[in-house]
Parts: sequence; C-alpha cells; structure tokens
Amino acid sequence: MPKPVGRSGRYMPGLDGLRAIAVLGVIAFHLGLPFAQGGLLGVGVFFVLSGYLISDILIGQWERRGAIDLKDFWLRRARRLLPALFVLLLAVSAYVTVVQPSELGALRSEVAAAALYVSNWWYIFHHVSYFASFGPPSPLTHLWSLAVEEQFYLLWPGLLWLGLRFLPRRGLLLATLLLAAASAMAMGLLFHGGSGPDRVYYGTDTRAFALLIGGALAQIFPSRRLGSLPLLARRLIEVLGGVGLLAILFMFWTTNEYEAFLYPYGLLILSLATAGVVAAAVLPDGFLGRFLGMEPIRWLGVRSYGIYLWHYPVITLTASLGPSGFAPLRMALQVSASIALAALSWRYVEEPIRHGVLQRMWRLWRQHALGRRSVSAHGVVTACATGLLSVVACLGLVGIVPTAAAGSTMPEVTSVLPTAPLPRIDPAPNLMVAHVVLPRRRSVEMPPSQPPHPPLGSSVTAIGDSVMIDASPYLQRLLPGITIDAVVGRQLYQTPAVIAQLKAHDQLGARVILELGNNGPYTRGQLLSLLRSLSGAKEILLVNTRVPRPWQDQVNRLLASVAKTYPGAVLVDWYDASAGHAKFFYADGVHLDPEGASFYASLLAHTLVAHAAGPHAPASTSR
Repeated sequence: MPKPVGRSGRYMPGLDGLRAIAVLGVIAFHLGLPFAQGGLLGVGVFFVLSGYLISDILIGQWERRGAIDLKDFWLRRARRLLPALFVLLLAVSAYVTVVQPSELGALRSEVAAAALYVSNWWYIFHHVSYFASFGPPSPLTHLWSLAVEEQFYLLWPGLLWLGLRFLPRRGLLLATLLLAAASAMAMGLLFHGGSGPDRVYYGTDTRAFALLIGGALAQIFPSRRLGSLPLLARRLIEVLGGVGLLAILFMFWTTNEYEAFLYPYGLLILSLATAGVVAAAVLPDGFLGRFLGMEPIRWLGVRSYGIYLWHYPVITLTASLGPSGFAPLRMALQVSASIALAALSWRYVEEPIRHGVLQRMWRLWRQHALGRRSVSAHGVVTACATGLLSVVACLGLVGIVPTAAAGSTMPEVTSVLPTAPLPRIDPAPNLMVAHVVLPRRRSVEMPPSQPPHPPLGSSVTAIGDSVMIDASPYLQRLLPGITIDAVVGRQLYQTPAVIAQLKAHDQLGARVILELGNNGPYTRGQLLSLLRSLSGAKEILLVNTRVPRPWQDQVNRLLASVAKTYPGAVLVDWYDASAGHAKFFYADGVHLDPEGASFYASLLAHTLVAHAAGPHAPASTSR
C-alpha cells in the first residue's frame, strides 16, 4: 500500500511488508521452487488485504461525510490500477508480435478480457487451466486475480453503502460474514474430487469470502480507532498476528493447488490467518507492523502491484531460454527483471499518474501552455516509449501481423511415427509373441483344434497425458489392438469421466495402464477412488513420473505406497528406469524423443508380458 495521496488515510508500512511476502510467494510458486508449492496462496493474502483497505477507506469516508463518493472512489482505483496494467498489455502484445507472432491469435482475446477485467470468467468459460504444467503458457493468465478484485471494487461499495445506510453496525458485520460464509459454501459445493480446482479457483463468487473477511475486519478493527486499545488487547492481537504469519508461511511451504482440503477449508484458514496479521500490522507502533515495515521488504511491498503484473510474463516468455528444470541463474535473472520493470513502472507511470500528472497536462493543454518546458525529460521518454509499444502492439492485435508470420520462434507441433526399428522384448514363455514384438501381424501355424490367440493389446487400455501420446505409436506396434486415450495436460481428476466413457463404449480392457502425475499431484483418496472405478480390471499398471516439478516425489511415493496394497496394482518405475538417460527427453525433461518413447513403450509392454505369464516371470517393475 503506497503512501496515501494527500490526507486520505494513515500510512501503514506493515501492510506493505505483508504484500511483499505475498508477491514473493506467488513468484516462488510460478518458478516451481519446491519449498513454495503453496505460494499461489499469496493471492489469497492479497484478497484479504484489498478487502480490508477498501472497506476501511469507504467506512472512514462515511463517518467523515455521512456519504460515500462512489465516483471519486472508482476514479482513484482507475488511476491506481489501469495505467500499469495497460502498459503491461502493450508491452506483452508488442513482444509477442515481434518474437512469437504465432501466439497472437490466442493473445488477442486474452488482452481484451484483461482490459475489461473479466479474465477469470473468460478462463472459466474457455476451460483454461491455471495449473497446466506444459505447453506454451499464456503470459496473462495471472491477471484473473485482478479481475476478481476489480469486480469486487465495482459491487462492494454499493452494498456497503446500503448496509451503512439501512443496517446497524452489528447487522452490517453479520451480513458481511453471512456473505463470506455463502461464498465459502459455494466453493465447497462446486469443488469435489472428480473435478478440477479451476472453476472455484477463478470464480468471483467462490473467492469473494477472502475479500469479505477483510471487509469484516475493517468493521471490527478500523485503522483510525486503534490507538486507544488496552494494552492486554494489543498484546493479544500481536500474538494472533505472529501466529497468523507463521501459518501463512507454513501453508506456502506445505500445501499445493490440488489438495481437496484447500477448497474451501485451507483457503478459509489462510484468510483468517491473514486477517490476524493485518490486525496486528495496523496497530500504531505495534511490533509486527514495525517488523513487516522494515526496508527492503517495505520497498518491495510498495511496488508489489507492478511486480505481480510483470513477473509472470517475464517467467513464461523467457522459460525456453537456458536449461530446463531448476536453473538458479535464469530464475535469478527473471526475478531481477520483474523487479526492475516494476520499479520503472512505479517511477515513470504509477506514481506520476497517482499524483495527477495527467490532469495537470490536460489543464496545460487546454490553456495552450503545454510546451517543451512544461514536460520533464522522463515524461518525454515515457511518452515516446509508450507510443512505440502502442504502435507495435496494435500491429499485432488488429491482425496486420499474421499469426503464422514467417520467422516465428514457436515450432510447429506435428505427430511423427517412428522410423527406427523398435526394440525387441524378451517375452515370457508360452506366449504367442508375434503379435507383441512385430510391427505387422503374421500368421502362426497352430493346431486346428486351438483357436487363434488374440493380440495381447486387445485387452489393454492405456490412459495418460502427453507422455503417453509420445509413446503411443510404439505401443500400437508393440501391442496391436491396444486402446489408448491420452490428452495433453490431463490430470487425475479428469480421468473418472474418461473411464466412464470407455466403459460406455465397451473399450475398457482387462488390463489398464494409468500414466498420470506429470501435470500435477493428487491425493491418496482421489487415486483410490479412481482405482475403485476400475473394479473389473484384472491388472492396473501405475506408471510413476519423471518431471522436474515440486510434486514429482510426492506422486511417486503415493503410487509406490498404493501399488503395494491395492489388489491387482503394479508399479512401473519409469523414474528409476529413465535415470541417467537424459537423451530420452526433450529440453523440458519430461516429453520423450523417439528413442525415449521407444524405450518407454518397451518398458510397459515388457511389464504386461511378464505379468501375463504369471507371478514367476521376470518383470522390470516393483509391486
């Protein structure tokens, strides 16, 4: 929270420190740092802070004037939020126009949604996952949270005015808490184990409880009335604030976006913990407020809006530069660039506009006094840079630059069938293996009384994500007749519907291969529920993961544990089998080149052959 312009309120530096912690958590999450897999919860911290500050300002205005000036409030919000956002949209559009023109088609609609502050609903209706791990991510997906806040800014002042006008203060507080409870209940009802978190994560209705908890806190602890609190009450608030801060950091460290507990219980706990920290941080001369208000954390907090705006485009647009996976140097440069861009935005865009530079220029222009002496040097530089960005961005956004422009750095994605010989599998005895190892079927002489043996693949169904897609042509040649259902970005919570559809079309085999976990973790309950839906399967192969993401070990431990106890489950240890074989992978360390895909398919086929031969046959897996 930057210092208020004029005398519109008390500056509380501790809140800037809390903002810094929140934005650093979000950055760590987007960088994929293993100690911050719950860093996305920083957005929830922002929501509570915003709800508190906006409500505190509006209630203070009502107490001073007996009214709320909605026009003034919305104009102040526009001056604070819009300029930096528009500069970001222009910069990202210009960059994509010049460097990645093949992505312009998708970017155009996202820019429009961001400019209108409806990104969250646009992503919901277009089924865009915030948590997709692979594929080219949009550099603007993070703007969903700004859309939620802006929608709150449009609706809440009017509702608050009605409450202040017609309800007693206790009635207003009760109404606020009831609205927060309804929002949390909506999240709990809309989220269940068989659906993904994106609907409840993006939705204004399901995220409003954090903002409303901040609004309720502003009614209980208004910033202008805390100086006279008794000492015992102040000490209690300080203790609750310290516990709340520890809870926030602990949740950053231990949670992830796929835990069912998070929706809504974990997010409710986060919101209440944040409310405790805010209450302590706004106490005049409070210890926690002084601690959080220290430099340089306060400096980061003042610029947290710009840092949040810039960090995600910087990370996504530079992700292909340098080595994949954990790359400390690249990450350090990404964070440094994000902070530098935010500092420039604050210095040359946000602060001048907050202090009325546009109004002064408008008055000078109307008075015909706007000349070379009336504009500072950095004002000229800012205007020229913004103009250049606008021209380049418009060339791309209006369609003058085609999306398939020559020179695009984005490679064309194609499906390539294998041309190299497939690896041979040493089969288990007493099996008709001609249908397993050869790319074409061949006739095999059999006694007239013995019916022909069906291909081993005819009883196998493989369900997976893009890694399974990489291996599918090899699996089809090794296991003729196999049914493969694989989709880029698939996660476990999406799979029950796939299994139901396969059952409905009688395509679910007696042996099922499940390759899930590259795109996000899941809980033991979700996995067991999925396995129970495969009750008719004789054998279920659980393929573990090799993915440079924080959840790799979590998924692999879970699969190993379940495979030991669940009847018919077999662990295929792809992580161990691929150790030391970097040549199997493309640059992202997950997707398979032809050699890796061939090896992967042979591992699965060998496991099926070995276990079909009986418990004494050799296998390359563990139970």
